[in-house]
Amino acid sequence: PKIPRLFKEFPDVTLEHLYALIGPDMKAVDAVIRDRLHSDVVLVRQVAEYIIGSGGKRMRPALVLLAAGALGYQGFRHQEMAAVVEFIHTATLLHDDVVDESALRRGHDTANAMFGNAASVLVGDFLYSRAFQMMVMVNDMRVMQVLSNATNVIAEGEVLQLMNCHDADVDEARYMQVIHYKTAKLFEAATQLGAILGQATPEIEIALASYGMHLGTAFQLIDDVLDYSGQEADTGKHIGDDLAEGKPTLPLIYVMQHGSAEQAACVRKAIEEGGRDDFQAVLDAIRNSGALDYARERATHEAELARASIQCLGDSNYKKALLQLTLFAVERNH
Repeated sequence: PKIPRLFKEFPDVTLEHLYALIGPDMKAVDAVIRDRLHSDVVLVRQVAEYIIGSGGKRMRPALVLLAAGALGYQGFRHQEMAAVVEFIHTATLLHDDVVDESALRRGHDTANAMFGNAASVLVGDFLYSRAFQMMVMVNDMRVMQVLSNATNVIAEGEVLQLMNCHDADVDEARYMQVIHYKTAKLFEAATQLGAILGQATPEIEIALASYGMHLGTAFQLIDDVLDYSGQEADTGKHIGDDLAEGKPTLPLIYVMQHGSAEQAACVRKAIEEGGRDDFQAVLDAIRNSGALDYARERATHEAELARASIQCLGDSNYKKALLQLTLFAVERNH
């Protein structure tokens, strides 16, 4: 689908361009992460540093910094909170890759492939508990409320996704619930934290939380598209991983609802049985049924809702960067 006119003002957006505004803060966040990763247990340090150091967009911590900046926050607590959000995200990745039996993430071997499942699960626990130690140090009940709630909802989302695996009857509503819980909730928490630190009015806090939720949803929908359209060199993971795990993502759900009887049957079999045996046939069904275009349109709609959510913010370079992120979310190839 063509990019809506509202995106035309932001051509060729890159993360480097977006993060230029918060460059010093992001460096400070990295320093906080390195400092708080310290453990006397060698394996904890090794696994945590491996996963943190293996790349990633750092989008969730960036959202804390940008949201706080948009409200004129002056101080350093947003750096600590950005690190907390990254720790929670990293813990979910460690556990995710074990559950999914993934071997590749961000173009590197997953931690479970390198160190084993037991180490990955236990170091994920370390990162969660370290995040909660850091939360308590901030000594702000609202901050703890938002982050503890988000962490719990994410865990529910993980279980929901597990229940949906190999279930070809999952509809779009059930799938969107998984996205909202599993992915978008931490985006929402990140922007809401920035609002809380910036002492936003309740209306502005709700607006920024809504922005995060819609941005996170758009982001995940494009991840689903890239699982069937991206290049492994760009996405840093094996193409078709979702299908191999029997995950009914939006492109697959669309084919089952709107494709031909033959296409729907092919996808249903692949979801129920998992594996990559029918991958090419499923790929053809997805590409020939308009499923990828539909998923991109849904993502673009979510990005538009994210943009609309923060029109109430005062003009600033931080607001502009938040608006530009909505374009990056839908236009990226990785």
